[in-house]
Amino acid sequence: MSIIRQIALNRQVKTAMEAFWRERDSILELTIAIQQIPSPTDAEVEIANLVEKQFRKIALTDVGQDSLHNTFGRIQGIASERPVIISAHTDTVFPAGTDLTVRFENQEEPEHGLIYGPGLADNALGVASLLVLARALKKYRLKTYSDVWFVANVGEEGLGDLKGMRAIVDRFGDQAIYIVVEGGSYGHIFHEATGVKRYELSVQTQGGHSWGDFGSPNAIHVLSHLVSALYDIALPREPKTTLNVGVIQGGTTINTIAAEACCQLDLRSTKPEPLAQLVNAVINLVNQSNSNPDVKVAMTQIGDRPAGTIPPETDLVRWASAALNYVGKDHVSYLAGSTDANIPISLGIPAVCIGLANSGNTHRTDEFLDPTHLPQGFGQLLLLTLAAAGFDSGRQAIA
Repeated sequence: MSIIRQIALNRQVKTAMEAFWRERDSILELTIAIQQIPSPTDAEVEIANLVEKQFRKIALTDVGQDSLHNTFGRIQGIASERPVIISAHTDTVFPAGTDLTVRFENQEEPEHGLIYGPGLADNALGVASLLVLARALKKYRLKTYSDVWFVANVGEEGLGDLKGMRAIVDRFGDQAIYIVVEGGSYGHIFHEATGVKRYELSVQTQGGHSWGDFGSPNAIHVLSHLVSALYDIALPREPKTTLNVGVIQGGTTINTIAAEACCQLDLRSTKPEPLAQLVNAVINLVNQSNSNPDVKVAMTQIGDRPAGTIPPETDLVRWASAALNYVGKDHVSYLAGSTDANIPISLGIPAVCIGLANSGNTHRTDEFLDPTHLPQGFGQLLLLTLAAAGFDSGRQAIA
């Protein structure tokens, strides 16, 4: 009998998993309450304070925040085994002032239709899962050999550059196992970390008057040619490698030759070699742009998410897959992605990222959450956590 099936057949575990179905509405209410708190990257303190308060209410031990506002709480194991870290990021891509209104597709039965709201799946539901899972372990007395740490971490999105998870891995190191939770992506297991390099490309010229200095280099014009050349770079389909200019700024007034312009560039690949080749191609284009003595183009790195792979035959990946199968998901997708799991995976530390529900329109204000498979998603998370932390079904049956 597989370890996942053995755990799932335990009476207390079955009761906990059945409760996820009864509690679906309350889980959604908790998720929406979290989503209603603005939490742009570098402004996560309000959610951190909410999570800390809830951790204390659940009676976790060692509750607190670090200097970044990563929030920690622990359920002590019965032995000194390898700790298991359950993490979910508190930040969203949406700036302060974004309308966070939630809209239900099915007003009569909200749990049976899509629910729309910025940050609802990414990652209010992930943060809610920390509280729901911790309560379940405590309520149903599901003891494990290993300590289970619940961590609401900062800086996953945008230019946060995974700083929250970097601090977590610095704290727990390679002696821990990491399970990263996202609200969406149910049925997917991210065991491969997509490498991401991010740069700001800035152009400086003397500028001048649109009429009197006509013909002088215009920073916007130079940058536009550079961006166009970037999109002419040939990219391999396998391994998947991408390039995106997501932000562009420059100029001061309509009748001024722009003296400054800049853009932010996102480069990704599932393998380090093509990513390095792409970076070199960008460097060559920047050097070509600098051939004009009246133009200065600078390339500054602003983000670095390392790549890596945890083999699919690793216990943690197999358990995640078996748990999905047990809750009724026959087809499991093994994917590469850019998540908090990048940090431990790149260091060869066992880590996966899993999702709790289906979602769509990620990073858009019309983001939506489909709660249909929410109980199954929590079932997978519970089974995976217990397997990773060393749950003893026999001991629990006797207790």
